[in-house]
Amino acid sequence: MGRIMRSLLVSCVLFSLYLSTTAQSCAKYNFASNQVFSSCNDLPYLNSYLHWTYNPSSQTVQIAYRHSGASSSRWVAWAINPSSKGMVGSQALVAYQKSDGTIRAYTSPVTSYQTGLQEGDLSFPVSDLTATYSNNEFIIFATLKLQNLSSSVNQVWQEGPLSNDSPGMHPISGPNVQSIGTLNFLSGESGTTAGSGSVNSKIKKKNTHGVLNAVSWGILMPLGALIARYLKVFPSADPAWFYLHVTCQISAYIIGVAGWATGLQLGTQSPGIQHTAHRTIGILLFCLATVQAFALLLRPKRDHKYRLYWNIYHHSFGYSILVLSIVNIFKGFDILNPDKQWERAYIGIIVGIACLALILEVYTWFVVKKKKSANAEKVNGINGTNGSNGYGARTQERV
Repeated sequence: MGRIMRSLLVSCVLFSLYLSTTAQSCAKYNFASNQVFSSCNDLPYLNSYLHWTYNPSSQTVQIAYRHSGASSSRWVAWAINPSSKGMVGSQALVAYQKSDGTIRAYTSPVTSYQTGLQEGDLSFPVSDLTATYSNNEFIIFATLKLQNLSSSVNQVWQEGPLSNDSPGMHPISGPNVQSIGTLNFLSGESGTTAGSGSVNSKIKKKNTHGVLNAVSWGILMPLGALIARYLKVFPSADPAWFYLHVTCQISAYIIGVAGWATGLQLGTQSPGIQHTAHRTIGILLFCLATVQAFALLLRPKRDHKYRLYWNIYHHSFGYSILVLSIVNIFKGFDILNPDKQWERAYIGIIVGIACLALILEVYTWFVVKKKKSANAEKVNGINGTNGSNGYGARTQERV
């Protein structure tokens, strides 16, 4: 049992440190149309790449923006922002596949954070705008006349879901808010924006919030419940199971409160962004867990007349916390939208805990059944047919 517990705890640590990245060089890419561009850059986020040929004399640049690993139910966009280093003010090239299979490519000036990427003219001329979708990859082709813009520009690239053949809101965390940078068409140098420090700091807080809550509410709490439910049936594990259970749940509560407080801080830093269901469940979890923490102080002795009511309160609150925790963690995954490997890793851990619970349920059921049989035999040995007081005993003389 100790070995299994250690393995699960190691899995928790590996989960919190787990991160995978993929890399592909744009220089090795060959376009199906045999087009050749003089320069290219591997963009650091969202599996994106930019190819271009810049003509300084005419101030034009031919570009090909590639977004690989994209579903046909997503839209992609690449933009230049002539006025700032963010989303608002961006002059975007947008592409997606319509429900009839055709590819739509158009220009869209971004004037607010609540944009629906409506079609409109950009602040500079665009020609030869087309797009393709093949092998899970979108490619946007266009020729831009930069006119009074310098060769060094602020670039933004993005992707998001489709809703009724129209672009929907993209995720507001993770790589989607990091896909901002600078680019020099002449030298080919690129980099992240100077103001990305605050964005990265916020991303770290969101990741911290997610990891703390996943490890505490989503892993340690279920492990603590397993310890209490299955170890206590073994006489040799008493009272060790109780101290393990309390240690696991108190640790989960402390870590969970830290994650909950981080979530509240993130909420105050993003007043315009509301995740009502996730926040409501989080507050409810904190309240239930706090009341549950008092169970340790209110716990009556086993033979006390109120012990039955305490058991009902303790078990009902405990199982409610487990269900709400797992539901809220998956809502958190939907909000953070991390790499799929994170969600798969957590699903793997939960499935492992569920399988362990199933095995222990069957095993302890047989243990309990065997114990009941032993008790029944003991009772029969005293009062049964062969016992001293049983029907097989010598008939006592009546007084």
